[in-house]
Amino acid sequence: MTAAPATDTRRGILMMLGGMTLFTLNDALGKWLVADHPVAMLLAVRSLFGLAVLAPMIWREGLAAVFAVDRLPLHILRVLLMTVDVACFYWAVGYLPLADVMTIYMSAPLIVTALSVLVLGESVGWRRWVAVAVGFAGVVIVLNPTGRFDLWPSLVALLGAFIFSCGVISTRILRSASSLTLVANQMVGGMLIGGVTLPWTWEAPGWLGFFLLGLLGITALAGHAMMNRSLQLSPAAVVVPFQYVAILWAVILDLIVWGTAPTARIGVGAALIIGSGLFIVYREQRLKRGVAAEGVAEVP
Repeated sequence: MTAAPATDTRRGILMMLGGMTLFTLNDALGKWLVADHPVAMLLAVRSLFGLAVLAPMIWREGLAAVFAVDRLPLHILRVLLMTVDVACFYWAVGYLPLADVMTIYMSAPLIVTALSVLVLGESVGWRRWVAVAVGFAGVVIVLNPTGRFDLWPSLVALLGAFIFSCGVISTRILRSASSLTLVANQMVGGMLIGGVTLPWTWEAPGWLGFFLLGLLGITALAGHAMMNRSLQLSPAAVVVPFQYVAILWAVILDLIVWGTAPTARIGVGAALIIGSGLFIVYREQRLKRGVAAEGVAEVP
């Protein structure tokens, strides 16, 4: 196995940090906007701006090349999953601090590990199952992180993390499709699904609201682009752990914008979730290196 050059590795880490910073900014914008605008409206306008940014690339590749896909039902299912995931997130942050919802969503790698066994038939050994159990213990701790009775928003956030994980599994199955096709389909789906409700939910934003709605779509696309580039430049085991910087940014934004301080409960839960997620990444990479070096299957 050829190691990535040190320069590329550093660039990959910077890309991941930048991507997660943009994602956190996008989530904070969503929390700010959902206080004044319906979730469906955010979905539609966010997707419209994102699609506008993608339009030159779609035009260059050709509509047929981007949207004429095999396994259309699975593509539609993936779009539905990813759209409902965003809706769950925006709804949850309307009731909970941003850091709380972000921490619950960080359970997604644990859920993906479990689903990979059930859906993809992958082998997961006892060490990773223990890590999944520890991570879910952290999720249970975080479910009511602010000390108030916020059970339903917390459960919606957990549902969103589960739906997002199902979307990740569907993306693995559709990995032969181009990144442009996957992102463009997602933007079109979000615009159509959110747009269906616009006659009943539309609330004309002011110039600042319109600007922030546009920024919502642009930061999401830029975050995706930086994260994908990060994974191209550096091994996943190197850059994936830096995704957890999103929780730090969320805590800082909660303090600065909304004046919400993190609790000890969210700190303990986040430590369990992050620790178990890092162990799963470490274990998967160790297994890959062992198989590559020895040509034999190591016990997961």
